[in-house]
Amino acid sequence: MNVLVADDEVIFRKMVRGVLVRAGHEVIEAAAGDEALSLLLAAEAPPMAILDWMMPGLDGVDLRRAVRAQEGRISPYLILLTSKDRREDVVSGLEAGADDYLTKPFDARELRARVHVGERILGLQQALADRVVALEQALTQVKQLEGLLPICAWCHKIRDDGNGTHWQSVERYVSARSDARFTHTICPDCRTTVMATPAGAAR
Repeated sequence: MNVLVADDEVIFRKMVRGVLVRAGHEVIEAAAGDEALSLLLAAEAPPMAILDWMMPGLDGVDLRRAVRAQEGRISPYLILLTSKDRREDVVSGLEAGADDYLTKPFDARELRARVHVGERILGLQQALADRVVALEQALTQVKQLEGLLPICAWCHKIRDDGNGTHWQSVERYVSARSDARFTHTICPDCRTTVMATPAGAAR
């Protein structure tokens, strides 16, 4: 997984990079809030970011607010890295849109654990998004079968164009617009009527 590490202190960026690379992640670095925001709003934005609270340009809180304000896209998982450890500071950071936080100096095992939690949450979000897309596609198929169907009273074919020149069997029409599949059998009434008719007899 790609992870953005945004911190104006080179030593902390390198420390975080070392932990993440050893855990199998790819790391993108940013030294300022403005640079980090550009990376997070890019088409191929990393799904997770570890952000320093105090940075030149946009600080961590403003950066998170700017990212959360974007609509129509899955927000990245944001971990706040800060030397502020007062409870009110932590609450302020979480209320500003951070998903988690770490205090400096951080423990490498804790960082790996919190990143792993973020991976699980991102996986759940993606699974939910995929499910929504599937449901929307299913709803579209259902809607295609709504409304009045022009059907021949004699042969029971369905007209599927506007000028009446193209007709399809019910099976072909429904199969093309849904996941329904057909098997054929004979109902009791037809069995009594058709099967009882002598071969070659006029109908």
